[in-house]
Amino acid sequence: MNRKSLLILILLLIIIIVHPLLSSDSCESAMPGGFVDVKEAIPSIHLDIRYYSSHNFVGERIDGYNAPKCLLTREAAMALAKVQKELEASSLSLKVYDCYRPQRAVDHFVRWAKDVKDTKTKKEFYPTIEKPDLLERVYIDTKSSHSRGSSVDITIVSIPVPAQAAYKPGDELIECYLPVEKRFNDNSIDMGTSFDCFHELSHTANGNVGKVQRKNRLQLKALMEKHGFRNYEKEWWHFTLRNEPFPETYFDFVIK
Repeated sequence: MNRKSLLILILLLIIIIVHPLLSSDSCESAMPGGFVDVKEAIPSIHLDIRYYSSHNFVGERIDGYNAPKCLLTREAAMALAKVQKELEASSLSLKVYDCYRPQRAVDHFVRWAKDVKDTKTKKEFYPTIEKPDLLERVYIDTKSSHSRGSSVDITIVSIPVPAQAAYKPGDELIECYLPVEKRFNDNSIDMGTSFDCFHELSHTANGNVGKVQRKNRLQLKALMEKHGFRNYEKEWWHFTLRNEPFPETYFDFVIK
């Protein structure tokens, strides 16, 4: 083999090795085909993207949330639009807390859960559970259906949408399972607990919530199920599209 042929062979080997790395990086950076911005698909929907803020169980903005957007697979967004249409007929609207979640955000949750010394958000979000139990009881896991792009954390607000106090770092934290007039002033209809409340009262079918709260949960669950979603029984707010298009893929592109 002459010198020129050897150089060509080396260049080809470099391209073969480097190309997959470049492709992987690109997948992490750009929203892949099949995903949509839900606010563009459903302009009337309301967003309260908690992981873009510091008002969440970690207490800081989560890795991968570079914008307060709700991104979902096209199929999940179309199904959600049908739920929104039904609610609007009753002067109600969906409000979204979280949609697609990058794998790096899930990794952030796991790192936080393993840091047992960081308990600054305990009083509000997991007041009756010791931090190591969050992993033990699978409230936090190394993989999330959100990373597959067809899961959503959601609630219902009335129209016109009531004002909601802006959370400021340093504000007093209040237990998430307390009555609505005592806990954080979320503007959704009363579901019995706050969003991301790691407590048994958050279990969708918990019989210890009041009649009004149970009715509100069942309304949300029934509408979501009617249009193709299934509920996670430990979280009244969490739903996944049954026929999700990427059931085995955990994406890691940044929300921007």
